[in-house]
Amino acid sequence: MSLTPDQLAEIDAQRASSQTTLRSTSEGMEARLYKAHPVLDHGLIRVIDYMGDDAAICQAARVSYGRGTKAVSDDRGLIRYLMRHWHSTPFEMCEVKFHVKLPIFVARQWIRHRTANVNEYSARYSVMDREFYIPAPEHLAAQSTVNNQGRGQVLEGAEAARVLDLLREDAMRAYDHYEDMLTPDAEAGKLGLARELARMNLPANVYTQWYWKIDLHNLFHFLRLRADVHAQYEIRIYAQIMCDIVKDWVPQAYAAFEDYRLGAVSVSATAKEVLKRRLAGEVVTAETSGMSKGEWREFVEEWG
Repeated sequence: MSLTPDQLAEIDAQRASSQTTLRSTSEGMEARLYKAHPVLDHGLIRVIDYMGDDAAICQAARVSYGRGTKAVSDDRGLIRYLMRHWHSTPFEMCEVKFHVKLPIFVARQWIRHRTANVNEYSARYSVMDREFYIPAPEHLAAQSTVNNQGRGQVLEGAEAARVLDLLREDAMRAYDHYEDMLTPDAEAGKLGLARELARMNLPANVYTQWYWKIDLHNLFHFLRLRADVHAQYEIRIYAQIMCDIVKDWVPQAYAAFEDYRLGAVSVSATAKEVLKRRLAGEVVTAETSGMSKGEWREFVEEWG
């Protein structure tokens, strides 16, 4: 991860300053504030601000259910009930704002989650840094033969080295041309191309940055998809760090999320019937299951 001296000084100053507040705070999240967590080769993620904690979720739920709820349900039980029955609005009472530095191709995946507020670094106004994501050799893989949007066999030896050389050379060449197009030269009769045009020559592995603010309910949805083992590695590694942060922020809510969403399995009505038939002693095959080939393959991977 590459941070400038100014950025490091800013982080130190933010973490050193403290003000008295009457609002609820999370001890775990206070320890995370402003701290930069390295991701990939040049990326980072850090918490800029947050609102709410586990108690805020329960407070919102009890406003909905009435004053008597507190007497019959502790916070942990209430949060687990809310998660189990897909009650979303109490979790929306908590919000968090992240500063994320990430490759552009990861950002284009990430931005598909349209339930957040985003402000991204603008290459129309500023010059992009010469920083590119180059995968570690163990993350170079061929196209999967069973999944059109996944990876298969890991590349090795000369083939892996060739691909890495191409990635580095193409990225550096593109940035060299980007710089050249931007730079005016009166003697050579060059005006220099506008930044908003020169940026189109940059590759998708160049790093961008943004502030990303989202409520806890929608953050859990993001994490359920992007922290999953089937998600692309480059976005999954960000999601895994965010999971650790959320666990410190709202430990009871995260435990319920981990149990009912992240570690849970959703089954179709057809799969539910197949499981019942199996429990009754019936041998169910792909042909008698009523499932498609893809559904049956996924079912067997999960249930044997």
